Amino acid sequence: MAHSADMPLPADWDDDERMNFMFSDFKENRDVDTTDWDSKTDFWTALILSSCRHQGSVCVRLQELNHSFRRKEKSPLGLATVLQSMSRSGKIQRESEFAANVDCGWVSWGVGLLLVKPLKWTFSTLLGSSSRVPLEESFVVMELVKEKAAKLLRVYRSSEFASRSVLSFQELCTLSSGVCADESTLCMALLQLQRDKQVLVSLHEGEKVVKFCLPGQDRVSPVSDVDIGIYQLQHSEKLLGERVEKLGLEADKCREEAKLLLSEGKKSQALRCLRGRKRVEKRADSLFAKLETIRGILDRIAQSQTDKMVIQAYQAGVSALRLSLKDVTVERAENLVDQIQELCDTQDEVNQTISSGVTSADEDIDELEEELKSLLEESKPVSISDLPEVPTNRLRPSGDTVLSGNSLLSSLPAVPHGLLNITTEQLEEELNQLTLTDSGFQLEKMASPAKRLEPAQ
Repeated sequence: MAHSADMPLPADWDDDERMNFMFSDFKENRDVDTTDWDSKTDFWTALILSSCRHQGSVCVRLQELNHSFRRKEKSPLGLATVLQSMSRSGKIQRESEFAANVDCGWVSWGVGLLLVKPLKWTFSTLLGSSSRVPLEESFVVMELVKEKAAKLLRVYRSSEFASRSVLSFQELCTLSSGVCADESTLCMALLQLQRDKQVLVSLHEGEKVVKFCLPGQDRVSPVSDVDIGIYQLQHSEKLLGERVEKLGLEADKCREEAKLLLSEGKKSQALRCLRGRKRVEKRADSLFAKLETIRGILDRIAQSQTDKMVIQAYQAGVSALRLSLKDVTVERAENLVDQIQELCDTQDEVNQTISSGVTSADEDIDELEEELKSLLEESKPVSISDLPEVPTNRLRPSGDTVLSGNSLLSSLPAVPHGLLNITTEQLEEELNQLTLTDSGFQLEKMASPAKRLEPAQ
């Protein structure tokens, strides 16, 4: 880890009073002052995680922490206790303990991952009451190594090697250069992926190889002879491709030399360069033919793997279909169809009954409306068309000569033909009481209107 000047520091780093408290040692017992103890632990834990993430490291050592967090020529006195607390909570783990569940192939890699010398202390000592922590002991920060492992897996699956399940360790080092700062960090990320069953590391004829879990699989499968065969073919393809490219450059060089010698008048030497070019091209053609053969084999293998996946998908589909149709038979389907038809018929009958009831009710309403209309017409007053016409002759003034009977009758309006609600008997009685004279009506002999309307004795 770098010096404290190279990594982000908390805002109160320049507060002498607070930093004097943080740099002081812990009390012997947490129960003495729980608040101060937890405050110090939280402060240094967050700072350790922040500094490791900034440096791209997944491991911490007490010696490097004491150096990185120096302030005014002083180092924190309680970092050993902080590491103990982080270990108890599972935030860090001894490097040797972290790699204890993998096979011995890791040790033979010789990458400086595991300690060579036997440790002089045990894990129980770290968890005990003693605050002594070996300065050189390496601890893995679990949160950071998981983040690094996830990034490494994403980089692999988005790279040109995603179609290859087995990679050499050197290829993986080149691929992960932007994720892992050094080889040790890469090994820690691979260990975490192996714990998660996403990779498997092994040695093949002294070469370090890594097999990744293919997309869609829950866990990586063991390295098989087929995997090794494919890996060797891919490795040969890469070598042959590089060799063909190199021979092509060599042939171009011979051609340029021949042109130069010919321009200088050295014809014989130019011919020798051209012969050399022909030999190089012949070797390149031979290697290119072998390269095409290997590529053809790899294409067939890839196609066979695709066919295998398709067949497995078909098998899974048939099994699922068989399970889904387990309780389904033709007889049961026909029975269900009959039941559905019966229910539909019943529903149609119900709808018809309801509809006929509504129609009858409508007819009753129509009859009632007709009757109401008839009543309204009977109670309607006499219309204007039933009244007599308005007279058009001018009335003479009262001072004029007395009209004769014919003149008087002609001046009267026409008798209305409409009903006046007067009975025939009443009209005959009134006629009997009238006496028509040559000079006019004898008004003195007429009875009063009320008396005229009285019935005959």
